[in-house]
Amino acid sequence: MFVDNIRIFARAGKGGNGLASFRREKFVPRGGPDGGDGGDGGSVILEVNPGTNDLRTYFYDPKLIATDGMPGMHARKHGRDGRTVVGQVPPGTIVYRSNAQTMQEATWLEREGEGIELEQIADLTEPGQRFVLCQGGKGGRGNWHFRTATNQAPLEFEYGTEAESGVFFFELRRIADAGLVGYPNAGKSTLLSAISNARPKIASYPFTTLQPMVGMVQFADYARAVVADIPGIIEGAAENRGLGHEFLRHIMRCHLLLFVVDMVGLEHDPVEAVETLRREVKLYSEELAARPWVILANKMDDETPSEFSEGVTRAEENLATLRRRFAKVEILPLSAATGAGIPEFKQRLQALLNEH
Repeated sequence: MFVDNIRIFARAGKGGNGLASFRREKFVPRGGPDGGDGGDGGSVILEVNPGTNDLRTYFYDPKLIATDGMPGMHARKHGRDGRTVVGQVPPGTIVYRSNAQTMQEATWLEREGEGIELEQIADLTEPGQRFVLCQGGKGGRGNWHFRTATNQAPLEFEYGTEAESGVFFFELRRIADAGLVGYPNAGKSTLLSAISNARPKIASYPFTTLQPMVGMVQFADYARAVVADIPGIIEGAAENRGLGHEFLRHIMRCHLLLFVVDMVGLEHDPVEAVETLRREVKLYSEELAARPWVILANKMDDETPSEFSEGVTRAEENLATLRRRFAKVEILPLSAATGAGIPEFKQRLQALLNEH
């Protein structure tokens, strides 16, 4: 099970109250004030863990709750601080604060159709990066702090402060230098396994890939790049058809978009496929559509003959048509299955990433 967005409830611990007390011992019947300070409440902290791939940790237990600080004690003893809770999240996690204070309120707002307002408060990308989601309350001071020259027996003390809490949304956006975008069965998973160390599930039926896969590409000069295989996008993905938003969000961080097209064109005409994919990306995000992109003409090894030109394969004929339609776009013919064109593609990929 792959979980890339989740709603959780988080609550930090309250600060412990200070104590009003006086020293009373056998030979000190009227000692001065000795009330200790309350302990600080524990905080809720998020930490980026590169060993974590998704947000499934919070699927069955969607809460992060720290403990309260303990009250101050006699003899000026400080109350114990509350336990801080550290939640692990994968790199690329965006954190939103909602206008709901409890999970029940969030559910009610959704059911009534009033909607939940979200405010982005963090974008966690670096391994080891920490973010305080909810700050714990401060412990109150005991009466020992309130003694003065004219008031040797103060009764004043401070209550611990309240802690932060609320309902938060976590959204994972995969971090990659380049993203493979294409229809189901275009050969993206095969291509990723051919150029990187990733081993995604590969089969000849649509939607084999149901979660974004990330692979590390090693270049000849030992430089490396991260490439993500985004699950197949269909027409209407920008309107969330076919889990469109679940897939499209993962290419938001990519510097380069690689549109993978099945050049045999039995399921989708290559020209129409590119036009549809470009339209869906633009509808989802104008910013994303403005980023550099190239076309990867996959399955050029297929020998299905053309119906209209003798001595030419269907893939070769479609490639010529694709080049006429997208004359200003770089098109790289290759075959992920046989490896033809893969070395040239990796060399060009490195140059494009260095350029952009």
